[in-house]
Amino acid sequence: MRHSYLVSLCRLTTYCFGFVSLWFGAAVSVNAATLPTLPKSFNTAYQAPSGRMISVNAGGDLQAAINNAQLGDTIVLQAGATFVGPFVLPNKTGSGWIYVQSSAYSSLPAPGVRVGAADGANMPKIVGTASSASAISAPSQAHHFRFVGIEFTAAPGKLITSLIGIGGSDTSAATLPHDIVIDRCYLHPDPTVGGRRAISMDGAYVAVIDSYLSGWKDKTGSDTQAIWAYNTTGPLQIHNNYLEAGSENINTGGADNFDPSLVPADIEITNNTFFKPVAWIGQGYNEKNLLEFKMAKRVLVSGNTFTNVWAESQAGWALIVSPRNQSGGNTWAGDSDITIKNNVFTNAGLGIRVGGHDDSYPSQQTQRVLIQDNVIVITGLNTNGYGWAFGVLGDPQDVTIDHNTVLIMGTYSVSSAYLIADYGTIPPPSSGKYGPAANFTFTNNIAQKGIYGIKGAGTGDGLSTLNVFFQNTVFSNNAIIGGDPTVYSGKNFFPATASTVQFLNYAAGDYRLAASSPYRNAATDGLDVGANVNVIAAPPVNSPTSGVPQPPSSLTVN
Repeated sequence: MRHSYLVSLCRLTTYCFGFVSLWFGAAVSVNAATLPTLPKSFNTAYQAPSGRMISVNAGGDLQAAINNAQLGDTIVLQAGATFVGPFVLPNKTGSGWIYVQSSAYSSLPAPGVRVGAADGANMPKIVGTASSASAISAPSQAHHFRFVGIEFTAAPGKLITSLIGIGGSDTSAATLPHDIVIDRCYLHPDPTVGGRRAISMDGAYVAVIDSYLSGWKDKTGSDTQAIWAYNTTGPLQIHNNYLEAGSENINTGGADNFDPSLVPADIEITNNTFFKPVAWIGQGYNEKNLLEFKMAKRVLVSGNTFTNVWAESQAGWALIVSPRNQSGGNTWAGDSDITIKNNVFTNAGLGIRVGGHDDSYPSQQTQRVLIQDNVIVITGLNTNGYGWAFGVLGDPQDVTIDHNTVLIMGTYSVSSAYLIADYGTIPPPSSGKYGPAANFTFTNNIAQKGIYGIKGAGTGDGLSTLNVFFQNTVFSNNAIIGGDPTVYSGKNFFPATASTVQFLNYAAGDYRLAASSPYRNAATDGLDVGANVNVIAAPPVNSPTSGVPQPPSSLTVN
């Protein structure tokens, strides 16, 4: 049931101090923003192997089996056995796939069902022993390997850089490793020292599906990720996984790649659980964001849950779209055609930030971002005086924020709470360095104003900011809770409180509109204002229960 899902997700705890964030402006234009192009997709469905079976039991030579296997073969590893790497995937000739699969496959969850840590009992274990060498590496031109039901981990006391390393050194798309799938696997570091990342995903037609990636953190000051990609054409598919990491649970970019053709592209991130345990707060794990795109094009982020993000090494945004020419050698770095829809964000210090250019080195301009049908619950978790739902920084072009439900919960004990604001180190358009954010659309949202509403450096709420920092703006049919109608223009609604909106069950986290709500069928497209909650997927199995905020006894809502 959709509403019961939101009841379990959109919650607060006493450690959350509330905040605000939202903006509403007005200036209506006849020209809507150009929408993103969706990514190229590919089929990752499990097909039962039918070729030769090669059994490798405890003490067997896994590398020899990999070397000798032909496309179409299945390497069956004894469940419970340990195979110590590193292992290298070679380039093969012929057609078909090589499967590397648990002997207890029939005891694992069925295809399409996420595994959990407890499923490790029915998995063989592949172990990495050196920080500089992956447990499994797929160098240039390795292809058509599928790992099914394998536990990957590091040897005790070893802080590993990339547990599974796919590509990373190619200078041409022609040599990328390709067609590699991680299916229903459990990936974790040594729990004492942690690890940098589970998977470096720099190949073409690479997928991570139905898997469980947990514990990716360390105290050395380096960034940690569950999944990272920076040097690939894609396509990449990340579907139905549990993803837990200290810095960014997923990050694209973050290092200069080797050719303009290798900007990560055609990326599907769907039905995953992004999670940071609140027990990590203050533990020195270099916490940053849940999902960050520093360099990406044609991306779909849909059906995911994003839970717990706070200020520590950075401000604590749940999701960032912000170009970064990391070391100055990638002037082609940029973000374009990013679609973010049908997701739930809960217990977030800050929401979604979209930046136009890198503020340190030359980069490409962010273009065509759609944020649609998301539920975003801001609680101000450990944000040290911040609390913004959206940050639109610099001059991204063609940003559309449509049909979202954005709520700020808890007690407002912070001084800087905005719906859209925080230009930070990005100079305003008057500086001449960047222009305004052109072709900006904000329509059909239910959103709380917070304290400051829509505000830029030196400007006030509403039109005062929209007319300076934005250009060719469509701002219409939004229900702005607590908003001041005198600072906006166009057709918008200004309910005084959340109760005035008439959610079906606000206190329980059911943000569908009651039949009596004045905002039913009041959107520009004739649908209900706010997110279409019914299209947001129910949580998968093996989602976390500890560290998820619980319903508060009372809420203070502007």
